[in-house]
Amino acid sequence: MKFKLNLVTLALLANAGFVSTAMAAGGYGIQDANTDKVKFDKWACKRCVVETGVNGTVGVGMGYNDSDDIRSANAFAAEDEFAYKVDADLKYISESGYRATVEADNLGMENGRLDINAGKVGQYNLNLNYRQIATYKTDSAMTPYQGVGGDQLTLADNWQTAGSSQDMTQLYSSLNPMELSLKRKRAGLGFEYSFDAEPGEQLWTTYLNYQREDKTGLKQASGSFYNQSMMLAEPVDYTTDTLEAGIKLKGDNWFTALSYSGSSFKNQYSQLTFDNAFNPTFGAQTQGTMALDPDNEAHTISLMGRVTADKTILSGRVHYGQMTQDQAFVSSGYGYQMPADSLDGRVDMTGVNLKLVSRLNRSVRIKASYDYSDRDNKTNVEEWTQISIDPTTGQVAYNTPYDITTQRAKLSANYRITRGMRLEAGYDYRQDDRSYQDRETTNEHTLWSKFRLSQFENWDMWIKGSYGERDGSEYQASEWTSNESNDLLRKYNLADRKRTMVEARVTHSPTEALTIDFGTRYALDDYNDTQIGLTESTDLSYDVSASYLINDDMTLTAFYNRQNIESDQSGSSNFSTPNWFSVVEDQVDVIGAGWSYNNLMEKKLRLGVDYTYSNSDSNTQVTQGVSGDYGDYYAKSHNVNIYGQYQATEKMALRLDYKMEKYEDNDASNEIAPDGIWNVVSFGSNSHDYTAHLIMLSINYRL
Repeated sequence: MKFKLNLVTLALLANAGFVSTAMAAGGYGIQDANTDKVKFDKWACKRCVVETGVNGTVGVGMGYNDSDDIRSANAFAAEDEFAYKVDADLKYISESGYRATVEADNLGMENGRLDINAGKVGQYNLNLNYRQIATYKTDSAMTPYQGVGGDQLTLADNWQTAGSSQDMTQLYSSLNPMELSLKRKRAGLGFEYSFDAEPGEQLWTTYLNYQREDKTGLKQASGSFYNQSMMLAEPVDYTTDTLEAGIKLKGDNWFTALSYSGSSFKNQYSQLTFDNAFNPTFGAQTQGTMALDPDNEAHTISLMGRVTADKTILSGRVHYGQMTQDQAFVSSGYGYQMPADSLDGRVDMTGVNLKLVSRLNRSVRIKASYDYSDRDNKTNVEEWTQISIDPTTGQVAYNTPYDITTQRAKLSANYRITRGMRLEAGYDYRQDDRSYQDRETTNEHTLWSKFRLSQFENWDMWIKGSYGERDGSEYQASEWTSNESNDLLRKYNLADRKRTMVEARVTHSPTEALTIDFGTRYALDDYNDTQIGLTESTDLSYDVSASYLINDDMTLTAFYNRQNIESDQSGSSNFSTPNWFSVVEDQVDVIGAGWSYNNLMEKKLRLGVDYTYSNSDSNTQVTQGVSGDYGDYYAKSHNVNIYGQYQATEKMALRLDYKMEKYEDNDASNEIAPDGIWNVVSFGSNSHDYTAHLIMLSINYRL
């Protein structure tokens, strides 16, 4: 029997699996099809044409930044009065298959990014990348020290030391503002090459990626002499080099990879020297020295693989890593014999990860996993002479080589009850073995279940509940870590705990134009065996969002999120049973809305506005006979972005953005005058209360 073959018929036959050995044997194979009258030239997909050459968009932008508080640069990514940026999304494709892409986003601003790729699909690829990230704290921190930004902080020649900061006659006349901020610039180079076993079939791939990150700026630190201290500007000048290399092999139903990852951290400054602003007392010196972050290295080798057999997938990874640190100790001002010239620190890390996913039948799927990690601190233990700076005294102390071994196991099953109805349940186990801790072993057991219902039209909902308990070995204060602690104290990460949690989410689309999403989460942590420490914690959060398509050109979105965390704690002021209690209440609210209108002015203009409001509030109440309120801490921000985009020509578009941020906080720790505490020289008041504006004009051109 002969039959005519067309594209639809061929697709149906292949997809349905009708082309079998039996059919071919009966003369019904595709090789027997009559294709004499088939017009193959009309099979071409007109929409599948790959355009060669260069296409995409490029753009430039220039903006004006009006702000009197540098913290606004966290939202605007612009520190200076004028801001500039370059955007690009370009692609080049040659007829022979070579490709290149250039992606740039806000390049030139504080959150700029650049990514360049060039190569041939399925053979090789060369990557160049760049990223800049900046974090700003304040530009109004006040300090009497000179040499800020270096590793030696000095006071003016006419500085008059005193026993109290209030008695320092030259303090206010010597204050100068400085900026506390950190900037990271990261650049990388990567190469990947694939080897073909047969034309069009990749057997193995090798890759090499190198990245360098420079981090510079100033961060807050403090130096002390017995019970007197000064806030200091610690210089940050870090360089981190990272290298990744590996080889990947794959077959029809398997995959494996051998990889190496290494990093080297360098700090240009090994120590910070600073003058003593107070009268030297109790044998204190006129100058102090503190060690800064030491140089270190980390290296990891890992082997991973995946095998697929019928309806089962097994994957795994084993890795071994080592971290080392051997920088010379800072001994300036230390008048005792050092037991060693350097730490000679070494930590070995070993890990195993296994995961199994198997579909038993059309209705049941199971998952199982096991993770093992071991942190073995092999740093030599030395005997050190202590310098007393508080009532805690001792003749000698030892550096503590903390070790931890963690094992996690998970088992779950997913059962399809009927179409649009699923039930999932599982058991999670975790065991931690620690050395030199108040509790050597902790065990956690968690049972959970999740039910999902989506069989009703325009509805999708699920609910998940879990209950877990943590217990372990006998709790006993460790002489290595807490010989001054109350015997009734329990550290929250080691204490017995019962955790109950419920989560739920509902998504509903009452009409094609409207989608509503609601979710909630409640968690209760009960530290049932704790008398002193954290005794209970509750976490309640919920969120709702909606998206409404008013018409084909106008969209409205809105969302609201709230989280409440309440923590109960008990303590003892007489080193005995609990005699004071505290409640910490934290609340976070986030509200947002957005509106956009497209195709105005003969489909050339688009208008939009986005608004976000966030408010975090914290309050602490302490009861010891009478109740005391520490007062609210809050941080509030309003962010607005109003924009308009006009398609001036077929290829050129103009966009104008106006951004505004109104921010206010009242952190009590930032409201301390330079002499507000008698034995502290502080950075002064650094709370924020500002309104900042940014106007940005961008031009985009489509090639």
